[in-house]
Amino acid sequence: MSRAFVIAALVVTAFASRAQAADDEPLYGFTPATSKTQRDWEKKFTAIPSPRIMRDTMKRLSARPHHVGSPYDKDNAEWILARFKSWGLDAHIEQFDVLFPTPKTRVVELIEPTRYVAKLQEPAVAGDPTSDQQSEQLPSYNAYSIDGDVTAPLVYVNYGIPKDYEMLDRLGVSVKGAIVIARYGGSWRGIKPKVAAEHGAVGCIIYSDPHEDGYFHGDVFPKGPMRNENGVQRGSVADMPLFPGDPLTPGVAAKGNVKRLAIKDAPTITKIPVLPISYGDAKPLLAELKGPVAPEEFRGALPITYHVGPGPAKVHLKVESNWDIKPIRNIVAKIPGAQAPDQWIIRGNHHDAWVNGAEDPLSGQVALLEEARSMSELLKQGWKPKRTIIFCAWDGEEPGLLGSTEWCEAHADELVAHAALYVNSDSNGRGFLGVEGSHSLEKFVNSVARDIIDPEKNIPVANRLKAQLLTSGNAEVIKEVRTRADLRIGAMGSGSDYTAFIDHLGIASVDLGFGGEDQGGVYHSAYDDFYWYTHFSDTDFVYGRVLSQTAGTMLMRFADADVLPYDFANFADTMHRYVTEVKKLLSDKQEEIRDRNEAIDQHLYDAASDPRHPLLAPPKQAVPPFLNFAPLDNALSTLDKSAQQYSKAIDSFSRKSDGANGKNLAALNALLIQTERRLTSSDGLPRRPWFKHLIYAPGFYTGYGAKTLPGIREGIEEKRYEEAEREISRAAKALKDYAVSVDRVADELEKK
Repeated sequence: MSRAFVIAALVVTAFASRAQAADDEPLYGFTPATSKTQRDWEKKFTAIPSPRIMRDTMKRLSARPHHVGSPYDKDNAEWILARFKSWGLDAHIEQFDVLFPTPKTRVVELIEPTRYVAKLQEPAVAGDPTSDQQSEQLPSYNAYSIDGDVTAPLVYVNYGIPKDYEMLDRLGVSVKGAIVIARYGGSWRGIKPKVAAEHGAVGCIIYSDPHEDGYFHGDVFPKGPMRNENGVQRGSVADMPLFPGDPLTPGVAAKGNVKRLAIKDAPTITKIPVLPISYGDAKPLLAELKGPVAPEEFRGALPITYHVGPGPAKVHLKVESNWDIKPIRNIVAKIPGAQAPDQWIIRGNHHDAWVNGAEDPLSGQVALLEEARSMSELLKQGWKPKRTIIFCAWDGEEPGLLGSTEWCEAHADELVAHAALYVNSDSNGRGFLGVEGSHSLEKFVNSVARDIIDPEKNIPVANRLKAQLLTSGNAEVIKEVRTRADLRIGAMGSGSDYTAFIDHLGIASVDLGFGGEDQGGVYHSAYDDFYWYTHFSDTDFVYGRVLSQTAGTMLMRFADADVLPYDFANFADTMHRYVTEVKKLLSDKQEEIRDRNEAIDQHLYDAASDPRHPLLAPPKQAVPPFLNFAPLDNALSTLDKSAQQYSKAIDSFSRKSDGANGKNLAALNALLIQTERRLTSSDGLPRRPWFKHLIYAPGFYTGYGAKTLPGIREGIEEKRYEEAEREISRAAKALKDYAVSVDRVADELEKK
């Protein structure tokens, strides 16, 4: 019997023995009486979402390309609106007008030492009925690339992130005046032209190496799910770590007579021209590079020897776009709250795609629509949520989170006053539950995950995720999973429509989806369509149903809780981890730089370098100074006490049979809603004031990936030590303000 089987069996047995006990325990934020009623309604809800309806909905919405500004994008918006209205929901379309460039001229050609003209085309695939809709498809391109026409030597820069340029420096290779070619991976795509321009490059080509999502991992489409030699990843390259949304209207809604920046003044548009290509088009370019052989970490899976250049390959790159203002259409539907209508629970998923977009985004959008339909059925049976539930089908997510960002900027004051929770999804597959979010929601997420059943294993999705972690082979993870009451959720960076809610407005948010069992190589290509999804992903839509059940239960439970189910003990625990991490980051950098400087002084790099393949010594650096983390330590101590006081107060409340009257709880819940706002600063982060949250942000050089305690962490990483010291004080003040807010709520709750 395998170790994995034993653990899985123990998980199943543990679930069975605790199932009845769990049903008898009051839900977090409910009294025993209201908890029983809530469980009854949730049971009715989870029985309704239909895989068949989701399949039919995806087939309809993905039938034609539906990028921003396309006829079918408008048609889909109107169809979704009609669906909401047919279920009896109050729904409307809210339009914004945004900058959305589309390609007019695209050229990538090798002109020396041989000639090759890139095809820049994804051909139709036999048997895939929508892959031949080329006349309606957006060609492969990177939105918000500046126009440009450049010819220059080619240099291969691996993923094109800062550490890759450090290695190129040691190889004696400069990209100044060159066109770089980078492979997808290692960071969000928009970082690659940004860093290339910072190092003096004049153009950037991005390709999908088979090592990341091609034949290295499995059979390619249409035989298998992986990217074939013609597949291209489209996508935005706007500098969204500065701000997402319409590049011409930062911080304000792009509608009406709003004042717009001139395109030349828009800071998020790239500084150099950029185009994506397939690995079929990349191979002839890379094969003509000489210069040093690429280090092992630079090598992909093409059947060539990877060199970095420069030259003798010389490339001509030309990009020219139509810089048009296009309409985007958000569909917003509302279920009014019966007791606290001014407290909002918001659910979102985008509906636009780069091409047909079955996986991204429609696998998430069909789940959201089933949640809305299912709740409309409950309304007919007499269910009325205490708080208002708002469903949002966003447009313009793919080019830069346009729809959600503009909506949040248009309604910022209302959202800050009323929004209690934002639940986001984007794409969905098959396998394990994945959640990122505000850590005041971690306990709540775990409570929902324990009540949703995995369709493949017939155990709670929380237990299945726990089994995966217990068989991961990571001793530290295994120890924590065995000893900690709740599974951890990840931190939010950016890359989907939660960004404006959490990072800009400070609204507690979660982003969720299922995956981990499917492989895929069609991301942002013409092959992400209904045929691919129904052959290689959640083919019977049972995980679409589970996504609906999970997200819908979150909405209902937050909408109907007596006391909004935030928890601050897990948040405090997570903050301890983050502070420990930044302390270690500093000490590791100090040790690393001391050791490296000593090696340079002793000429060890010169002694170790192979004279036939020389590797230059890195430059000496100043050893980072010590920073004063005492303000953070003191803030954490205060936060711990506040979290403990609140835990005692909410536990006492949950044991009461009657709770308190709704009016008094509405006032208390209004205070709870504001706790996450205490973690924001009106000044925002250094050099990017749009990002207000001091605990979570996308990294300036990661794009999607989260940086926790971002001002401190990036201050250390970017050698801005005085700035890091100031950010320690700002983060500490935010945590203390947060603790004061929690204390106030706990005091009020103890009176109930």
